[in-house]
Amino acid sequence: FYLSAFAWNIAHGIGGVLVPLYALHLGLSGVAIGSLVALPVFLQVVFSLLGGAYVDRLGARNVMLGSNLVFILGNLVYSSSTDFLGLISAQCLYVLARSTFWPATYALGSRLPGDRSRNMGWLNSVTNGGMIGGTGLGGLCIGLFGYQGCFWIAVGFLILSVLLGLPIKGYRSVTPPGGQASILSTYGKLARMPAMYFAVACAYISILPFTLASSFYPVLLVGEGFSTVATGWLLALRALGSILAGIGLTRTVRSPTGLTVPVCCGIAIALSIPLAAASESPWVVGFAIFVFGLASGLLSIYFQLLVSAVSTTQDRGSAISFGEIGRAHV
Repeated sequence: FYLSAFAWNIAHGIGGVLVPLYALHLGLSGVAIGSLVALPVFLQVVFSLLGGAYVDRLGARNVMLGSNLVFILGNLVYSSSTDFLGLISAQCLYVLARSTFWPATYALGSRLPGDRSRNMGWLNSVTNGGMIGGTGLGGLCIGLFGYQGCFWIAVGFLILSVLLGLPIKGYRSVTPPGGQASILSTYGKLARMPAMYFAVACAYISILPFTLASSFYPVLLVGEGFSTVATGWLLALRALGSILAGIGLTRTVRSPTGLTVPVCCGIAIALSIPLAAASESPWVVGFAIFVFGLASGLLSIYFQLLVSAVSTTQDRGSAISFGEIGRAHV
């Protein structure tokens, strides 16, 4: 399970650097690049809610493997596209893959035996480890193999993720599909829980650093004179901070009832995001990216524990997807 998630996130990290720089290489304007990232967000809410509901019905492993296949198709479409219509089609496939992968992965992680905070911390570290490798690899491979070659490298890691994921147990809901409430009924129940709206807010803030690192910051750093290789490694510091949060700091979020962790993390993210954009010094930029990666990693773990604490096993996937509405802008 961990290795499959790791391989998927290598491909995800490659795409985070590759997509905006490929669009820039094709001559798209900043507005067009921003639209490429932002327009499919409207679909992500729908995809995520449906994906979470089907995690509870089809099994988390099956949905996770399906997301890999959609992600492979998205990379193939990207590699053969040279206009905005082709790119936006591929980005929609990317969004569908992400929207189904994360509810399935978090649902599997929340059901692992042992301490839940430790398991979710390791899951976040593993996924961010894949992200740091993919982000650095993306910047390096653009120079070595070109943009189309990088898309094919991402496809290779996704095929590896599928092969590693095949032995995973499905972890279907303990309630037979015929005995489950309807999708609308399930989300109606979750919508009446105040804690879910706080989870949405935490999810929104925790994903802001990743959104910027996969859209605006690559273009900004290259525009300020950094090479694609340096840009890749600077952005990888975000994932490095999140890895540290998952490995060494999970004890600080062992209980999802306190407000100290989300408040402190929110303030740290709010201060470090503009700092990274305001300086041309690689040391300042790197430090700021590392800090908002650390804070976002802790807040992400808090969000996952909060959702797991207020949901049941039968509706875990749906609850995660409800909270993931806050991440729709990714």
